[in-house]
Amino acid sequence: MADQQSPLVEMRNISVAFGGVHAVEDVTINLFPGEVVGLVGGNGAGKSTLMKVLSGAYSRDAGKILIDGKEVTIENPRDAKALGIETIYQTLALADNVDAAANVFLGRELLTRWNTLDDVAMEAAARQVIGRLNPSFKNFKTPVHSLSGGQRQAVAIGRAIHFNARVLIMDEPTAALGPAETAQVTDLVKKLSDEGIGIFLISHELRDVFDLSDRISVMKNSRLVGTVFKKDVDEDDVLGMIIGGKHPGVPEALTSGAALATEAAATA
Repeated sequence: MADQQSPLVEMRNISVAFGGVHAVEDVTINLFPGEVVGLVGGNGAGKSTLMKVLSGAYSRDAGKILIDGKEVTIENPRDAKALGIETIYQTLALADNVDAAANVFLGRELLTRWNTLDDVAMEAAARQVIGRLNPSFKNFKTPVHSLSGGQRQAVAIGRAIHFNARVLIMDEPTAALGPAETAQVTDLVKKLSDEGIGIFLISHELRDVFDLSDRISVMKNSRLVGTVFKKDVDEDDVLGMIIGGKHPGVPEALTSGAALATEAAATA
């Protein structure tokens, strides 16, 4: 985790209701550059709804979103992308019948001066960005439906970071993957973190959360139970937070920039 004093993202007192149902209620959470925050909770806890507010898919009813300490307006996914916020969905949203380069530039294709697709430029850019993530990736001309789960994740992540993502929301990134593919995704996340990209990781897999996260935020019944440093808890502690809504009795994860920097320095 980067030693940074200012949060990259702050979501303050966020509330979302659908009709009379409170999906997210007064939740405050933040993310620092180069940090991975695991967001966990049972089905219907509100974690996906909270992240859809950040991604622009849902509107908030109350609360503020700050990027680099400045309040921003996110009314749709285009606003989020303009702020460097990208989402890697569980489905990956890839076009299975085309290759890696076509997927990296899906909807944002490069054109030649004759207004035809610039396949050469797109492939060169795709090779560069995916090569950063996975140097062993070679199947650039293969339709992505033939790629492994880990390779497909590399394509989806490559698409996000090519367009200057600073914040990634990753939704169940290892779902249905085998051990080898999960290890590939773990490596990808660690490389992104090393590059200073902040990551919100939504997952039901506590093993993945403990492997990848710096801090863990737990939601239950639309509210935040608490946020803890991974080093201060074990899986049983987090399960207690998820199931019983009980704080494990360790200090609340520090949320001020100076405090987090102190914590990082103390553990360096």
